[in-house]
Amino acid sequence: MHKFVGLTIRARAAQRLTSFNHSRSLHSFATVEAEEISASQPAEVNNLVQGKWTGSSSWNTILDPLNGEPFIKVAEVDESGIQPFVESLSKCPKHGLHNPFKSPERYLLYGDISVKAAHMLSQPKVANFFTRLVQRVSPKSYHQALTEVTVTQKFLENFCGDQVRFLARSFSVPGNHLGQQSHGFRWPYGPVAIITPFNFPLEIPVLQLMGALYMGNKPILKVDSKVSIVMEQMMRLLHYCGLPMEDVDFINSDGKTMNKILMEANPRMTLFTGSSRVAEKLAVDLKGRVKLEDAGFDWKVLGPDVNEVDYVAWVCDQDAYACSGQKCSAQSLLFMHENWSGTSLLSKMKDLAERRKLEDLTIGPVLTVTTETMVEHMNKLLEIPGSKVLFGGKPLENHSIPSIYGAIKPTAIFVPIEEILKEKNYEVVTREIFGPFQIVTEYKKDQLPLVLEALEKMHAHLTAAVVSNDPIFLQEVIGNTVNGTTYGGLRARTTGAPQNHWFGPAGDPRGAGIGTPEAIKLVWSCHREIIYDFGPLPKNWEVPPST
Repeated sequence: MHKFVGLTIRARAAQRLTSFNHSRSLHSFATVEAEEISASQPAEVNNLVQGKWTGSSSWNTILDPLNGEPFIKVAEVDESGIQPFVESLSKCPKHGLHNPFKSPERYLLYGDISVKAAHMLSQPKVANFFTRLVQRVSPKSYHQALTEVTVTQKFLENFCGDQVRFLARSFSVPGNHLGQQSHGFRWPYGPVAIITPFNFPLEIPVLQLMGALYMGNKPILKVDSKVSIVMEQMMRLLHYCGLPMEDVDFINSDGKTMNKILMEANPRMTLFTGSSRVAEKLAVDLKGRVKLEDAGFDWKVLGPDVNEVDYVAWVCDQDAYACSGQKCSAQSLLFMHENWSGTSLLSKMKDLAERRKLEDLTIGPVLTVTTETMVEHMNKLLEIPGSKVLFGGKPLENHSIPSIYGAIKPTAIFVPIEEILKEKNYEVVTREIFGPFQIVTEYKKDQLPLVLEALEKMHAHLTAAVVSNDPIFLQEVIGNTVNGTTYGGLRARTTGAPQNHWFGPAGDPRGAGIGTPEAIKLVWSCHREIIYDFGPLPKNWEVPPST
């Protein structure tokens, strides 16, 4: 059991914050010890509904992704147990738990919660706890897991104090006559749902959850069961920091059960982060009341100006293979100008990829794609004329990763750009493999139109990078593409921590953002216009003729 130094929580009228003497603030929010979770000491993950933690008659056993041992038991709700969750959401009115006219003190409450939670995550002992917990269920290097915790902590810092109520800032416009003004307000949706994936078990759910709560919504949160223990522990930290127990429901279930809850509870808005296939199904089932941050087959274009080969090679390696390629922003397709071909770029990328090892989790298990699937995909690519393996392409050796997960060396496959554009090849080449796998191609100085044609044909427009310090080249590529988070310049990347900038797709009206005030307002509130018209009436006013 972890014991962490907490913060003094100030009591507020009608706000469920607990006062205690700071000298006695040693508090235990955690119910697990990350290092001790094992087959002999399995952890348990519960559900939260209507302000109470609950178990389930059905338990889903999660296997340790590094050795295959059953090490976590998740209390999963089946279709027979959804009614408390449906009732809980149904109790929340459409105008939310708070809005600019109702319970505005709750904006201050959430500013205070953010202060306390940010401080908690800044403590080395707490940060290490969540870092190790992330590593246990979604194996990545300590640095990558710690970065996830740091991004979450910085996000909470960004919304301390008055910053929550500033999210609800309104504006007014003069009316047509004395006593008339129109006011624009940010209004909550009320009952909402959040569905998040496995690859960032802390960062994505916390940022979206807090954004929903800041704006006055009541969310039900579902995280992939393989990693939901991380968010269950974070919920307990948030409760410790003053989050009212009834404000959020937390559920573990399979996709079919969650879909049934959504259909019966009919939330006013659902945020989904995950696969395009599920996203499209939800868009139909929920009649478009969704915001989506779905798959990203992300590209990088290296321009004609060659600089800092060592640095560019390192960024390419990080973009493609950090977290074993399991980032929605991972580099999937690299367009390399012919000027780079005469450099040591590819050999340096190969060297960097080959220094990754399972021992420090700089390469590790792939949780949604098996080794066989990745090898089969590689073989299909190698049937394309001119294609070849640049490096990798072989399964990892000497490991105990269970066969339900993937284990492959960081892989790069070269495919000629002319072949990529052929209709029979394009779908295969642009299939997203959520693992340490990328396509590399080369274009000549007069072939930029082919690059732009390939980018125009893509369906996912999440992140992109244009590596060039040539402003004309940057404008041409960026001006003819739509990816939502796009980096330009010598240090451009496809992956990056999103707490200091917008992160999300573009080109789709359903697209969801994360991380910034603009993202929170777009995803978790809608516009409401209220027109005040107090008069007075003009002197000698008479009823006019009918019109």
